[in-house]
This record gives sequence, structure tokens and C-alpha cells, in this order.
Amino acid sequence: MHISSFFRGVALLDHRTTATLPTCTHVLVIGSGITGSFAAHFLRQKDKEEHILMLEAREACWGATGRNGGHCQLTIYASPPKIGAFELRNFRFLKDLVEENGIQCDWVNTQGIQSHHDENIILEKMYPKLAKKVKVITKDVRSPSLAGLRVPRAVGAFLQDNAASLWLYKLICWVLKNLRSSSKDSEVGSSDLQTNTPVTQLQKVDEGWMVHTPRGTVLARKVVLATNVYTSHLLPIMSNLIVPVQGEMSALIPPASARPSSSSSSLRRTYVFLNHDLKNDIYQDNYLIQRPFITTSLCKGGELMFGGGRQYAAQAGVGVSDDSFTSKTAASYLKNELNNVLDISAIPSEELKASHEWTGIMGFSRDGRLWVGEVTEELGLGGADGLFLFGLDSQGMGCQIRR
Repeated sequence: MHISSFFRGVALLDHRTTATLPTCTHVLVIGSGITGSFAAHFLRQKDKEEHILMLEAREACWGATGRNGGHCQLTIYASPPKIGAFELRNFRFLKDLVEENGIQCDWVNTQGIQSHHDENIILEKMYPKLAKKVKVITKDVRSPSLAGLRVPRAVGAFLQDNAASLWLYKLICWVLKNLRSSSKDSEVGSSDLQTNTPVTQLQKVDEGWMVHTPRGTVLARKVVLATNVYTSHLLPIMSNLIVPVQGEMSALIPPASARPSSSSSSLRRTYVFLNHDLKNDIYQDNYLIQRPFITTSLCKGGELMFGGGRQYAAQAGVGVSDDSFTSKTAASYLKNELNNVLDISAIPSEELKASHEWTGIMGFSRDGRLWVGEVTEELGLGGADGLFLFGLDSQGMGCQIRR
């Protein structure tokens, strides 16, 4: 079943703040996912007098962000210190934002586990300050043990307290609606969201940028590209620098052993599973959270949001920018793999059933780092003053919020 069924009846569908497209704006943000929405959020905080226009090709938050699996975990055990510290600041910001504003996005503070099949614990030796925030669990550790963490077949694991699960679409909807509310209270500046308005071309002019859409053109002083993998549509030179990769996601129906009414309680942690399939020479990087149960009888909800397996799709999903279909081989892998990496089912060979399956298109950079800042002239378009590029997945968007 397609992910769109998860969103029926929610706010912001077909949203256009104004019936007609504005002809000019101070700042134009292209894309309404996590990058675009938070760019507008901070711009509004910095200058309440500016008009901010956000254009979205489809529905609000309808791309990779809206298809997110809700897994939020740091990778400070595998990141250079500056990036690890950035991830930690990013996580704390999101956590504080949700708590201080009472945002209803199913945020659950939890522990994060990365189980692995390598003996490498370089983290403790190289990055002692960050290492203090992560506990290394080996087969010799008894409290907690690998079995206690439900990963008895792993060689080892990293355990950390900075992790959470959430419904990211709900969080971004709050950000977008908050922008709309703050605009109503402002006497000068305002925020305008126009969905189903794809940008077809950017044109440099003396006054700034002429932004072309099927509904007309907009003159903007500054433009923010929050377009992730689709950036090369407007900046063709980026086509070989930001690569589309199709990710697979599944909502698996929990077996009895993953329901809190049984002797084994529901999952209380988020998981990352790393492995190297030597037989097929495939690196596996999968991730898991469990959704909250929504009835007292525990018969609804509790889906196991299990993502990954893209290496089993055609060409490992690389070069695919179409999110309208799923990979049958990757989907089958996800329904069968969870029992191999997690102690969750009384029947280890049991294939789990999926209530929903979908894909999201990630944008991977060639060097594995984010693209952030003002675009330089060598990227074309007749000069680039006032054109900004922010973010792409590069496997996680800063704090491993995954599809």
C-alpha cells in the first residue's frame, strides 16, 4: 500500500495561503520538507519583516521527509568530531523544540542501539569526548548484554541515550502551520505556502531571481534551494554531485512477542543494524523503531517501522528518482530480515506482514558531506548572488532521521 494512505484527511493538503501566486517576495524557499520548513522557520525568527514564499511541487512535505520512518539517532560513534558535535546539537534542538512547544508528533525519547558485526571500537581511542556519550557493548558485557538488547547474534553494539522516535511529517506540519500563524500576527512580514507549484526554471536578473512556474513567475531577492535530490533539475551542474537513491520503508505488523501484553515488552529503543553479507558482498544498513499502540487493547498500532534493504533493489536504488513504486526484492528482504537481526519472534523463520510499504528518494553527495551555503558563480545560471543551497540526506540529514 502506498504511503499516501497514511496522510489522508490531514491538514495542509492542497494548501495555498493565497489564491493567486505572489509576483514578488523577499525570500523564496523551494521545497517544503525538513530543510525548507526549518530554513523558513529560522528566517522568520531572524527577520519578522520579510515576506517568505515557499513553493512545493507536490503536497506539503510530500517527498522524502514525509516518507520518513521516524528513526532519529546520532552517529557520533562513526563521525568526525565536528560532524558528531553538530549532530548532537541538532538532536538537542529538535528535542527541545518539541518539548517546549508541546508538538504532537509522537516524539518518544529513548535509547539508540547500533548493532554491528565488527570488532572495531576506534571511537573510544580517537574521540574521547564524544565516546563518553556512547557505551560499547561486547559479548563480554553483562549489563546490559547483547541478549538483553535483543541482538544476541551481533558481535557488538553501541548504546546511547541521545535517540528518539517520531512522526516527522507531523513535526513539519507543525512548523509550517506555525509559520502561517506567526504571519497572521505580523503587521509587516508574512509567510506564504503554495503547494502543487513546481519550479521549472531559475533566471538571474538585476533585481535578484526570476522564478518560473506553470502558474506564473515570481521575482525574489534571494532563493533557497531545499530541493534535495531534485536540485539538479534547477542546477544541472549538480547532477553528478547529488545522486538520487531510492530507499525502501515498511510498516510491519508486530508479532505477539513485540506487544507489551506479552512476557516480552514492546521495543523501547531505536535500532540500526549493520552487517556485511560476505556471500553477496553487500553492506547492510537497516533501521527500526516501533510506533506507539493506539488502543488500550493493543490490537492496533505498534507497527515496526523497518527501513533499508536498498542494496537488494535493482542497482541498489542508485539513480532512481521516482518514488511512486516499491522494489519487490527490497520489500521482501525487509519482511524476512528483521528476525535475523533482532530477537523479536517466537518463530525465527516467520515472514512478517506489512500493513504499508513505500519508498523515499534520498540525495547522496559524492563525498558524503552536506551542501550548505551560497552557490558560487561557477555553478552557472549567469551568476549566483543570492542563491543558496541547503542540505541533502547523505544518510541522515544531520541526526540520522531516516526514511
